[in-house]
Amino acid sequence: MLKQTVFLCAALTAGMSSAQVIDADALSPYAPAERAFGTLEQVHAFYDAMPTGVTVTETGRIFVNYPRWGDKVPFTVGELRDGEIRPFPDLSVNQEDPKDPGKGLISVQSVVADGRGRVWLLDTAAPGFKSPRPGGAKLIAVDLANNRIVKRLVFPENVMLPSTYVNDMRFDFRHGAEGTVYVTDSSLRGPGAIIVMDIASGRATRRLSGATSTSVAPDFIPVVEGTPVMAGQPDGTSKPLSVASDGIALSADGQTLYFTPLSSRHLYAISTALLRDPAISEIQLAAAVKDLGEKGASDGMEADAEGAVYAGDYEHNAIRKRWPDGRWQTLVHDPRLLWPDTLSIGPDGYLYFIANQLHRQALFQGGRDLRQKPYALMRLKIDAAPAPTH
Repeated sequence: MLKQTVFLCAALTAGMSSAQVIDADALSPYAPAERAFGTLEQVHAFYDAMPTGVTVTETGRIFVNYPRWGDKVPFTVGELRDGEIRPFPDLSVNQEDPKDPGKGLISVQSVVADGRGRVWLLDTAAPGFKSPRPGGAKLIAVDLANNRIVKRLVFPENVMLPSTYVNDMRFDFRHGAEGTVYVTDSSLRGPGAIIVMDIASGRATRRLSGATSTSVAPDFIPVVEGTPVMAGQPDGTSKPLSVASDGIALSADGQTLYFTPLSSRHLYAISTALLRDPAISEIQLAAAVKDLGEKGASDGMEADAEGAVYAGDYEHNAIRKRWPDGRWQTLVHDPRLLWPDTLSIGPDGYLYFIANQLHRQALFQGGRDLRQKPYALMRLKIDAAPAPTH
């Protein structure tokens, strides 16, 4: 009784009416609370710029990237070595070349190891989500044997719109002289798409451009930490976070591409043979897309060698697994998983991912940056190998 009386007096002093006062017993440490489960391990803590992407190579090397969205970013790609993030492949490559936008790295959104001794860097050439620099959006491959650039592919004009924001990629070396890469266009203000590029020639096509499966879901309002994620607009209004096709994963046999808009809770799938076939019309392609149902809202996906697909669930601080038979399982739910972004399976049987508090950026918080450092690179034991690329 004494505890309740003290709490009541304090509450009334603070200006609360007796009808608004919560029983102090309800605040005891024994009150039921949300349950976390799954075993997370923190691999690295970031105290500077906010990272978005991570990839782990077949030999266990770890690379991360920092898009230039507003934080001070001295280098946009780095490698984790001896507990530190160091510029990769070197500091000079991580600077924009004003004379040649296709040369230096402008703003890298994704890094992906290809399973064949290279890591690929996906440069949006769109710092601050502005329109991409003409001739600047590109893919750069770095040979891990010597850390030297061995391939540079600038996205051709036919696949680049003023609104294009190339986001994530997956490689398949079973098709084409040097393989094929699938890239999501996760535009914030235009049509989403899957860009299909032939690595040998650099020729590329936009597929499913503006299709339902690559577009923001109607009436989608993401809710994170109990609050709708609303983006401030120049006129002072706000609207729900609206990002098109984003997460992407390639099946172990290379026959199916899984993808999802960031602003959607649905998982979609399409035959890669149809994506690559220029004789298949956009109408035919859209009709062939399979809606695999709800999986939660994701900002990153991955596939393993046994046919499973993994997806972040940023609304529920979780990582989920889709078994080959279509069942979903939540592997981990933890309050530290504040916006899981980008997934990568390492050779050690761990699933690696970034938790970067993306939703706490000032853009979504009325101009206040509510992010709390450090951001984190985490991992979760899944006892699976990454889907092969060749």
